[in-house]
Amino acid sequence: MDADLVALAEAHGVATWYEDWHRLRKDVAAESVVGVLGLLGVDASSPAAIASSLAAVRARDDRGRLPGTIVVRAGTTRTLPAAGTITLEDGSGISDLSEVPADLPLGWHRLAAGGQEVTLVVVPAELPAPPETWGWMLQLYALHSAESWGMGDLGDLRTFVGQAGRPGLVLLNPLHAITPTLPVPPSPYAPSSRRFANPLYLRVSDTAEYRRADPALRAKVDALKPAASELIDYSAVWQAKRAALEMLWPLAGEIDLTADPGLLDFARFCALAELYGANWQQWPPEFRRPDTPAVRAFRSDRIAFHAWLQRLVKEQLDATNEAARGMPVGIVLDLAVGTDPSGADGWLLQDVLAEGVHIGAPPDAFNQFGQDWGAAAWRPDRLVETGYAAYRDMLRRIFASAGGLRVDHVAGLWRLWWVPPGMGAAGGTYVHYDPEAMLGILALEASRAGAVVIGEDLGTVLPEVTEGLERMNMLGSAVLWFTRDYDDPEHRYLPPGKYPRNALASISTHDLPTAAGFLTGEQVRVRAELGQLAGSVQDERKAADQDRAQLKAALRAEGLITAASTDDEVVVAMHEFLARTPCRFVTASLYDVLGELNQPNLPGTVDEYPNWRMRLSRSLEQIAGDPRIARIAEILSTRARP
Repeated sequence: MDADLVALAEAHGVATWYEDWHRLRKDVAAESVVGVLGLLGVDASSPAAIASSLAAVRARDDRGRLPGTIVVRAGTTRTLPAAGTITLEDGSGISDLSEVPADLPLGWHRLAAGGQEVTLVVVPAELPAPPETWGWMLQLYALHSAESWGMGDLGDLRTFVGQAGRPGLVLLNPLHAITPTLPVPPSPYAPSSRRFANPLYLRVSDTAEYRRADPALRAKVDALKPAASELIDYSAVWQAKRAALEMLWPLAGEIDLTADPGLLDFARFCALAELYGANWQQWPPEFRRPDTPAVRAFRSDRIAFHAWLQRLVKEQLDATNEAARGMPVGIVLDLAVGTDPSGADGWLLQDVLAEGVHIGAPPDAFNQFGQDWGAAAWRPDRLVETGYAAYRDMLRRIFASAGGLRVDHVAGLWRLWWVPPGMGAAGGTYVHYDPEAMLGILALEASRAGAVVIGEDLGTVLPEVTEGLERMNMLGSAVLWFTRDYDDPEHRYLPPGKYPRNALASISTHDLPTAAGFLTGEQVRVRAELGQLAGSVQDERKAADQDRAQLKAALRAEGLITAASTDDEVVVAMHEFLARTPCRFVTASLYDVLGELNQPNLPGTVDEYPNWRMRLSRSLEQIAGDPRIARIAEILSTRARP
């Protein structure tokens, strides 16, 4: 690769090589680097353009200006280029400073120095150590009961919390907002907005408006309940709940649209989407930015309606958190790695998002062609320029309804895999972010909310990711399938005592085989049927058989199974294995405990596999009396201490 192109890429945090899942150096094609630089607004299309762009970088650096945001850890200092003044978050000030003082309070401050005024963020050196506890990993949409409408809802969640064996935490799939149009996309990891919540999870009969309704109106609402289906039909659920909520809307009373400008903007987007379609990039030009005169002049009763829906979701989330009161952690929400570029955040935050980018992941053991998640990503330079305000506000809204936050693909706080248009998932490269800022701000907002943080650090992850989480007292992820001795040529499973302390342990995740699927080789069968294998079926089956044999050997070494153990007994033994680890959090999934064969999501597929649409085989009422639930709860709640 041309040396100037390498220098230009490094100056903008774009990787020209990376370490792949085999831990080997993988050089990035020049075409990919040029494409990603273009997504950052940097012209590298020709040698002359590269030279010009590189000269602009060097001129910027020669001026020695402060970045738009400075992040410092509590107790540390930073030398200033000129005498400075700091205005603290509470409005008080400190003048004539030659450095950032070490005793500044945590928070969001302003720094003026050398003719510049920038954001100064003081973040915790670490979070308090999380408690040692156990809990459930739950795909909420997959629950179903006599009371829910076609998919699991927040009422089901409250019921589950009360019958789940007194766990310390319940970890959910993302509950991020959809665009309220049809069809409703099934994936919770491709939301319209991460700052607001999904009204599909509302239980209509738990609203105050339903309780105030007269019997005739209640009967009309109840009649809208959709019929049960084998797969979840999100569009049918939304149509039914929307119609029911519209019937109850006249009973809602006055909606204050002035108290929360961010909510007003989101509700305005929803109302415009109902008029002009789900993709704001195809709206009339005068509505394609949220700050245009046409948008500000737009009036509709639907704005208040969608603001009311968010109020209802917040009330029901609060009720769920109240039901979880007394748990060491409580309800843990999940933060998707990105959003649908055509959705609400894509419209409202377009100035800090990378236009045209798709993020994903390079090839790995379970996704051998790489992954293109189709999601938008923050532009690192724009975050710095704007004081990370959009990132901060997103975290604050989520922490307002959570005792903890799982950060999907937490390595994205360090770097994200960007895919240029037309290149395919394997043809992307990494773009780097400032982890001191991204991780520090996450810690600051978590500490203010009294919440724990769990990072999903699986796959191709730099060592500094796991080390950074450890340093901050944030938990990583220890998934049984992946927790192996990689210095061993056969990559055998680690014994429980060698698991990390600061981690959430689980058998699997939503993207990986269930326990039953792993034991029967279901993941190979399905991937072969759908053409998702990079190698031959025979080779994949051989590898799966070897994995299964190695796992059973690890369980036998702990005295947990014998050669005569059934698959059901092996699944119980997997949980007993995890219960022996020193991990602070140990979790079970209903998919594993109930013997579900199909994993919730098969990465690399869209319509070929019913991702996110499969209900659990047993209802919430049946789960309540299932002895397997009580057995696993007993194992995890009484686990031996390290």
